[in-house]
Amino acid sequence: MGAGHAHKLYRHGHSAVHRLPPHTKLAAVFAFVVVVVSTPREAMWAFGVYAVLLACVAHRARVPAGFLLKRLLIEVPFVAFAVLMPFVAEGERVHVLGLSLSVNGLWGAWNVLAKGTLGVAASVLLAATTDLRELLLGLQRLKLPPLLVQIASFMIRYGDVITDEMRRMRIARESRGFEARGVRHWGVLAKSAGALFIRSYERGERVHLAMVSRGYAGSMPVIDEVTATRDQWLRALALPCSALVVCLLGWFL
Repeated sequence: MGAGHAHKLYRHGHSAVHRLPPHTKLAAVFAFVVVVVSTPREAMWAFGVYAVLLACVAHRARVPAGFLLKRLLIEVPFVAFAVLMPFVAEGERVHVLGLSLSVNGLWGAWNVLAKGTLGVAASVLLAATTDLRELLLGLQRLKLPPLLVQIASFMIRYGDVITDEMRRMRIARESRGFEARGVRHWGVLAKSAGALFIRSYERGERVHLAMVSRGYAGSMPVIDEVTATRDQWLRALALPCSALVVCLLGWFL
């Protein structure tokens, strides 16, 4: 699948969670999120149990709480949307601190916040214990269409290439005394964006020709064959199985 590719969400470590094969962790996180989404919103205690389960996983993975909380900030837009729901939703209303709030909106806000936060937290833990190359190998092992895996692989690699090209162009502009301070500078920024597109396209053409000259015929060679033992599958699926028990109790209690 190519050379290793670290990312900012990844936290290098040697914990039991880090050592699990990537496809087992992908399957476990997907199953956990499905279980969380399937839980009735009225079973508020169940979401507390899910949070404790994730905290246990974070402890086993040696991921600090500060690291996890900082990366949960990505859900701020969803939090803002949830905060507005009690004010704009219709139906029965209650008065809290002089504010008229919709009951359905309050339940909806809780539903979005609880399930969204747990889903994001599970995804952050997955990214913190699995680097991008392993994630791609895991997707390949789970029989995701090879073309989609290749697109994801190229997108990740070219994302850094384009970012680095943007940085060099910014340094070049600033070394010539340019500073974008208003609308009159938009023309320069537009020309820079056009130049960036052309350079990226040309680099992509050169890389494609280089790959074809080395025998690329539409599929990438598998360098590392990732396998998982029964014990590793059992350890990975302990999280979604525990969550499933909690979900069933939430429905029947």
